[in-house]
Amino acid sequence: MGSGMMALTKGRKDKENGSMTVNYDSPGDGVALITLNRPDKLNSFNRQLRADLTAALAKASADDKIRAVVVTGEGRAFCAGADVSAVDEMSNVEDILNTEYAGFLNIVQSAPKPVIAAINGPAAGIGMTLALTCDLRVMGEGAYLMSAFSNIGLVPDGGLSFLLTREIGYARAYQLAIEAEKIDAKRAAEWGLVNRVVADDKVLENAMGWAAEIATRAPVALALTKRAFRAAAQDGLKNAMAYEAMLQRQAIATEDCAEGVAALFQKRKPAFKGK
Repeated sequence: MGSGMMALTKGRKDKENGSMTVNYDSPGDGVALITLNRPDKLNSFNRQLRADLTAALAKASADDKIRAVVVTGEGRAFCAGADVSAVDEMSNVEDILNTEYAGFLNIVQSAPKPVIAAINGPAAGIGMTLALTCDLRVMGEGAYLMSAFSNIGLVPDGGLSFLLTREIGYARAYQLAIEAEKIDAKRAAEWGLVNRVVADDKVLENAMGWAAEIATRAPVALALTKRAFRAAAQDGLKNAMAYEAMLQRQAIATEDCAEGVAALFQKRKPAFKGK
């Protein structure tokens, strides 16, 4: 995603590879740019990225000079979901979902300023959840959304069951979840999952320009309007997130999940046995 505005500032180092996991920049116009920065892993979430994204969002939310926030991914993906190679996290997935993932997702929802997802590439699994949790979404023509959980024997989490059902209805949401079908930008726009579709090389530019325009509007009115619409749209979301986390704990303990993860790494079709 190259952009001259990103003479990047701060982030924390990923213990696995020494790179910054989140870049935070405030290039002006009252806008904060938060970039997931694990491009070699398609910006998939590990513990460090979850912590760094939470900290970056909290910083932007608390800064009175920041009036709009853009979240995007470095490289060719927005976010490929959870890093399934982090096997040490499998045993306590429910706790991680209810604390670490819910931490940054709840900040996006409660921040008193609009958060725009600049979907510059695939947004899969919890990456799709992050994109749909944002208030506004700009998507590249070549990007896609994907509820990929069923491919490895898991269930949607982070509130995705609630978000998808609310946006497109139960039958279509359930089908997408169990079939793990890719939703291209054209369909995403038709179904109301994104606000704008632009050329792939214009995603960040468009999102940043939109954020700068929004930042000129009355901050208190923006905050109160967001609070009103979130309250109207999200009754029951927290309960949905907690219920998903409980179901995910059950799913992750199955042989099918282990088979799905193994097949993913071996680049073969999984042979699920219902165990």
